[in-house]
Amino acid sequence: MHARSLITVAMVATTLSTLHMVPIVALDYAYETAEPQKTGWPLTPEAEAYTIKPEFERRPGKEQNKHMPNLWPVVPTAGSFGGRSWLDTHAKLVTMVEANKGPIDVLLVGDSITIQWGDSWKRNFPDSKAVNIGIGGEKTQNVLWRLDHGGVAGLEPKVVILMIGNNNMFFTPETGIEPAAQGIKTCALNLREKFPKAHLIVAKVLPAHAPGNRFYEDIKKTNAAIDGLDLAADPMVQVLDLTPDFVEADGTLKKSLFKPDNIHLSAEGYDAYAARLKPILEKLKGS
Repeated sequence: MHARSLITVAMVATTLSTLHMVPIVALDYAYETAEPQKTGWPLTPEAEAYTIKPEFERRPGKEQNKHMPNLWPVVPTAGSFGGRSWLDTHAKLVTMVEANKGPIDVLLVGDSITIQWGDSWKRNFPDSKAVNIGIGGEKTQNVLWRLDHGGVAGLEPKVVILMIGNNNMFFTPETGIEPAAQGIKTCALNLREKFPKAHLIVAKVLPAHAPGNRFYEDIKKTNAAIDGLDLAADPMVQVLDLTPDFVEADGTLKKSLFKPDNIHLSAEGYDAYAARLKPILEKLKGS
């Protein structure tokens, strides 16, 4: 068994009776942190106290006073905005998910680029029942934590769209490129485990900034590493490369598709994203 231990039947029974949780089958991850509650929602008081610590205090290896940045992207870790704010944001999304239990057309998973679909999604997909669980600033490890702690419980999506990894680029000088790509793969595996009947679209990391910028170049390297992971070997997974739609022939960003920060999308950018999604979703609707 990998480092992530399975919860014993007795522990599950005790936890369920105390918290009214549904048992969750979770991936075996590469490392087991000191987190007292590996899965489920709501959190115990002990788990909540642990979760609201600054994120750097909960990274893999911290409890051993070891620096293990290559494990950060692939091991679940709750995010942090300082204090309870990130956890409260997750709690609100869990409440929203609980209100939408059962069949839905699309589940959107990701960071600020996902949550900012907003009215653009409604305009482009007016007949789609979608649930959006994006949170700004999310990294792969934060998405993994949310998926394992009630973030999608009870949903029955036909299609899941995952776009994550942009914020991992802030840490690639420490983590390396391959772990960032592996983090995206681990999110995909988690979603496939939770939704074995759903089609999964894994969108590669969108370009940002400009050629020659470290962030831009690391995104290119991460997307190339994703190609080597062969996610589409799973017939229920499709990898979507949006880069050709968002850059000019010389590799610079198509300015009209981005906000001035050269990271987030404009309304026109979301329309370009939607244009790529529409034929895929139409095809999957008929399958």
